[in-house]
Formats: sequence, C-alpha cells, structure tokens
Amino acid sequence: MYNILKNRTYRHLFGAQIVALLGTGLATVALGLLAYDLAGNDAALVLGTALTIKMVAYVTIAPVAGAMANRWPRRGMLVALDVLRAAVAVALPFVSEIWQVYVLIFLLQSASAAFTPTFQATIPDVLPDEQDYTRALSLSRLAYDLESLISPMLAAALLLIVSFDTLFLGTCLGFLASAALVLSAVLPSPAPTNPRGFYDATTRGLRIYLNTPRLRGLLALSLSAAAAGAMVIVNTVVVVRSGLELGAEAVALTLAAFGAGSMIAALFLPRLLDRLPDRQVMLSGAGLMAGVLLALAAGLTTVNTGWAAILVAWLFLGLGYSAVLTPSGRLLRRSAHPEDRPAVFAAQFALSHACWLLAYPLAGWVLTRFGLVPALLALGCVSAAGLALAIRFWQADAPREIEHFHEDLPPDHPHLQGGGPHRHVYVIDDYHRHWPQAG
Repeated sequence: MYNILKNRTYRHLFGAQIVALLGTGLATVALGLLAYDLAGNDAALVLGTALTIKMVAYVTIAPVAGAMANRWPRRGMLVALDVLRAAVAVALPFVSEIWQVYVLIFLLQSASAAFTPTFQATIPDVLPDEQDYTRALSLSRLAYDLESLISPMLAAALLLIVSFDTLFLGTCLGFLASAALVLSAVLPSPAPTNPRGFYDATTRGLRIYLNTPRLRGLLALSLSAAAAGAMVIVNTVVVVRSGLELGAEAVALTLAAFGAGSMIAALFLPRLLDRLPDRQVMLSGAGLMAGVLLALAAGLTTVNTGWAAILVAWLFLGLGYSAVLTPSGRLLRRSAHPEDRPAVFAAQFALSHACWLLAYPLAGWVLTRFGLVPALLALGCVSAAGLALAIRFWQADAPREIEHFHEDLPPDHPHLQGGGPHRHVYVIDDYHRHWPQAG
C-alpha cells in the first residue's frame, strides 16, 4: 500500500491532507470550547447550529466549486482555499458574538466544500493506475480515522500549556502547511473540451451523477452509511453516559472502536478489491451495518446488553462503514471523463452530505423522543432501505461497454466512426446524456 508514497506529487498531496486534517481536528475541539465560552449552557444549541451551517455549505457550495475547478488552475485554487481557511481560523479567537461564529463557520466550511472535492478529483489524475488509486483511497480513509483519534489527544496535551483559543493557531498552521505542500507539487489540470455557461457547469456534475446507475446506487449506499454513522456520532455519548452510566473515558473508547473497525477495513480493502468487484464489497458493507443495527435492537429487547456488546457492534459498524465509503472514489473515477471529475466528485460531496443532513437530526430526535431501541430500529431500517435501493439501481451484470445508437448525430459525425451502432465504455457526457435502457 505504501509504495505509492514514492510518487512525489502524491506524497506531497497526502502530506497536505494529513496536516489539514490535524488542523481541522484542533478546530473542532476549540470550537466547542469557544461555544461554551460565549453561550454557556446553550453551547449545544450553538454547536448544533454550526453543524447545520456546515452541512448547508457543503450541499450548496460544492456543486458551484466543481464548476469552477476547470476554469482555474487546480494548484492555485487549492492553495487559495487553504489560505482562506487559515485566515478564518486566525479570526475565530477574536469573535465576541455568536452570530460572528456562524458567519466565520460558513466561510470556513464553504472553503472546505470547494477544497475537498477538487482535491479528491486530482488524485486519480496523479495516480492513473486503478490499483495505485485504490491504495490511495485506503490511505485517505486511514488518515481520516487516525485524525479522529490523534487530534483530540493532541488538543488535550496542548490545553495543558495553552488556552483553548491558541488551538485555532494550530489550525491556521495546518492549513498553511497544506498550502505549502500543494504549492510544491505539480498538479495536472485537464482542460474542459468545450466552454460552458455557469448554470450548465454548475449542474453538470449532478446530471452526470444522477444519470449513471452505479452512482445512483452509490448515493443509496451513502444514505445507508450516513444512517449508521449518525447513530455512532450523535448517540454514542447518550448511550454510554446515560444508558450504561459509564464515564467520559468509555465514550472515547466506544468511538475508538468504530474508528478501529474502519481502519481495519481500510487496511484490508486494497487486496480485497483486487479479487472482488466493488459492488459486492460495498453492498456487503451496507448489509453489515444494517444487520448490526437491527440485531442490536433485537438483542436489547430480550437481553440486558452491556458495554462489551456495544463495543463489538460499533467495531462492526466501522468495518461496514469503511467498506462502503473507501471504494466510492473508484466508481466516481470510472464514471466521468477527467475534465468532468471535479464536478462529479463535487456532486458526490454535496449529495452524500445531504444524506447526513437527514440522518443527524433523525438519530438525535428518535433517541431523545422514543429511546435507544427505536433509534436503532429506525436507523437500521434507513440503512437497509439504502441497501435495497442500491441493489435496484446498480445491477450486478451491468457492462462497462454498451452498444448504442446516436439518433441525434449525423452519420458522418467523428464520434460514430463510420455510422450505425457502436460499442465503448459508456459515461454520461455531451454525446451520451442518458443511460441506455436495457434491450
């Protein structure tokens, strides 16, 4: 897996991802402390609003950013976005009103909504070999999981010697280091084949995405993953502290079990994906998540389940979560031409976060209103529904090369290569606006 780090460009980009993630992790801890400093007992409301603003920015800004990615040099765009994020991080310690937090969070997350899909779409151009790209996806998943473990520990260590607002300086330095690493790499920037209007460019990624059956399946799987992930992220503290009456350390270890499962899957997925098709692996991951949630709900109705059972369940949820999310970049890569990848990655970024925007409040509301078992049942059913939709949309025997006609093109058009039906790897583009119907 680590041989791909010999590629200098990818090595610098991976380093940029790591330092930016660490900076973001420090900001997450500092933001919670800042909210408490400003709002006291209403800090949870402030943080909940900030998270909602984050998701709204992700859903609305990402498609616009995907449209811009082919109009500007990618390296310059990524560096500028990192500098903007650093500037916002520097400004956060100086806020005195809650509304100022909301404005700065919207700016910060808007920059992240533009940065992340553009960054992700650049990796397959840097690593064109699918096996190398698969390993890069696993490394990226590991980086996210390690950040979730390391950042809180690093923040706790720093808070022993500095005040919480100093953590924002660490966030700023992380983004500036990311900008420097991106600036030191030579990035490919495929040029678009035709100039496009703003509306066409903004909606292009969504149109490609929603007209591609395997990507509609990916969206359904994203819903399945969001349901399971929301159960973990939103409800773990209540399950452990109120339900099991354990301390804060147990909350951290329970969340770590989910992260450990995700890391284990990420380590083994490259070899697994060399042998099994993406669809089989991803559907199995979704089935595992839905099965764990529903089985745990059934178990809690008959047995006094303890902490050990929760730890095991969260570990398997992490395994399924990573099995769904890690290969997703492979589907996006093979579903668009290089010049369309930023728009398609942006569409996935926006649509997957729309799933989270639904799953987060559902998880919290059902647990608060009805209790743990109904929450597990509700989220398990949503996860299973995502799996069922994915099976329907993404057919097992769908070929990559499809024979088709072009009634809208003249017989002598260069694309037809002599006229009549022809066969090639099919993706949605200017000549192929809809997926051929079976038969």
